[in-house]
Amino acid sequence: MKNSLIIIGIILFAAFGLQSKATNLTANVASIDITPPLEMKYTLGGYGERMNAPAEGIHDRIWAKVLAFKNGSQKYIIVTLDILGLPSNVKKDLVERISTRGWSMENVMLLPSHSHGSLEMAALNSKNLLNSPQIGIFQPELLEFILDKLEAVIKKADQNYQAVKVGTKSKIIEGLNRNRRGDPDVDRELTLTRIDLTNGNPLAVLVNWTAHPTFIGGEDMLVSAEWPGYLQRDLQNLIGNGVTAMYYNGAEGDQSPILNEPVNAYEKIQIYGKKIADKAFDIFNEIKPKKVKTFKSSYNTIVLPEKMAHPSFMETGGAEYGLDENTVKIVLEMLGPKEVGLGALRIGDLIIAGVPGEMTAKLGIEVKNAIKISGVKYVTIGGLANEWVSYILTRDQYINGKGYESSISFYGPGLGEIISTEVIKTAKSITN
Repeated sequence: MKNSLIIIGIILFAAFGLQSKATNLTANVASIDITPPLEMKYTLGGYGERMNAPAEGIHDRIWAKVLAFKNGSQKYIIVTLDILGLPSNVKKDLVERISTRGWSMENVMLLPSHSHGSLEMAALNSKNLLNSPQIGIFQPELLEFILDKLEAVIKKADQNYQAVKVGTKSKIIEGLNRNRRGDPDVDRELTLTRIDLTNGNPLAVLVNWTAHPTFIGGEDMLVSAEWPGYLQRDLQNLIGNGVTAMYYNGAEGDQSPILNEPVNAYEKIQIYGKKIADKAFDIFNEIKPKKVKTFKSSYNTIVLPEKMAHPSFMETGGAEYGLDENTVKIVLEMLGPKEVGLGALRIGDLIIAGVPGEMTAKLGIEVKNAIKISGVKYVTIGGLANEWVSYILTRDQYINGKGYESSISFYGPGLGEIISTEVIKTAKSITN
């Protein structure tokens, strides 16, 4: 009997030890300049009024950054990009190029910043045969340029992995973002994830803050990463030691930045970027990275509802993009995906829940809270993850239809509920 109890005790201790044991998480990071040459005559995204006119110069350069993780045979990459957004073909084309290295739709997350001073995503859409200057004209050479850059930087990051420690912390920041629809919901949570080498040297830092990069307007024709670009550069300078700062947006569908200084757009992006960088640096210094006990990812593909134009589309988006009731049907059929992949990544106390479009803050906060109750301390929305399907609103926001956001939601009143439910389900699968 005594021997049996000893054996049972050993088994229980071993089981507990396996559950408590830290992972052997390793990581590497790489960056690449993705600013195309002006000779390519590419347009900037976010405003139909630009009428596909080419960029006139480069104010600040745009970058793609890769944070690659490896835990035994398990791999995952986060790619942040200083661009407006991505059509569905980009990730598929990229994964086809890098699949022989163990990368797939399931373990790659692309996170554009949504800069309105950067590349037009319709110019990267191989399904875009519309030749419409308001929507943006497909440029095969621009797509190849971006794919070549992304393939190169991923290959660079996918080597020389080193053991890391990770820590995450968030704070509520007042007075720097607002709900542009006038709704009460504002996501004021600034979340940082610090990735250090085991010797204490910082390798990378992920920054999640929810606001549109729209200080730059349709009349501004210089390439820019907008305020997220300055946030990343300033934070890298503050931390030093060769750290790579990577920004990803949240559920920014109705969230705007606040800055009252009477200066021009390009001065605003510098001032605002520094404000966020200073707040982020304070949080960074409070984080105590540790060995990661849990590293998991999940991925799920869902079928989207039937595509349809919102009743108010012609008054807002239709007017901006030069569409009528007949042409909008062609646009939706040609450019709107029928299904979408949803990915989530857990790194210790953090879950990044990817959302493939512009979700409103009300839904984003609900999603974050629903995942947190499963016991994960920090949850962020990875906005515009992998591809842009449209704005994603609550049923009430869609039906009552005030403002631009509801009119640029292309899958009917139930889209927000469907996406939210499935994002929560995907993320909750890795909470235990």
